[in-house]
Amino acid sequence: MSTRVLLADDEHLIRGAIAALLDLEDGIEVVAQVGRGDEVVAAVAEHRPDVAVLDIEMPGMDGLSAAEQISAQCKIVILTSLGRPGYLRRAMAAGVSGFLGKDASAEELAMAIRKVQGGGRYLDAELAAAAMAAGDSPLTERERDALRLAGDGATIARIAGELHLTEGTVRNYLSSAMTKLGAQNRLEAIRTAQRMGWI
Repeated sequence: MSTRVLLADDEHLIRGAIAALLDLEDGIEVVAQVGRGDEVVAAVAEHRPDVAVLDIEMPGMDGLSAAEQISAQCKIVILTSLGRPGYLRRAMAAGVSGFLGKDASAEELAMAIRKVQGGGRYLDAELAAAAMAAGDSPLTERERDALRLAGDGATIARIAGELHLTEGTVRNYLSSAMTKLGAQNRLEAIRTAQRMGWI
């Protein structure tokens, strides 16, 4: 019986190429393809894949957020061109079983799909080493939320409204995050946290 796979990647050419290569593998069948993160949940419900292969960066919803919503329905492999250390930790927390770079071969991706379908884990060795070297995020959940919203261009007032906090508390969270990240300003703190995959 074939392993049913759903592919989610916003780059049509890459998604099509991966699908074509996987279809050449024995025992793997690509049953659905989507180009947006916010299409993943409905596609999983409709097509019932055994394994979902998700890109991290997609419009509508990122792959890690989508993974959190579907982890009870199928196994998940994250495929990314962004080797940020914090992403691997977030992926594991979201229930992801496989994590590898887009520079992996089709054979390696097929091997990862088979391994996670069989109940194992498959982690790119370089990404795993980088994640271990980087350590845990020093940011609290509230600091991450405030930085993430600030990175999206939200004002202090809007961040306060979305997080149900006072503007002074939001400023304190942002200031604390800057201190922890050794940043001179909010923009530098946002960039550091994004580069590490902590937001």
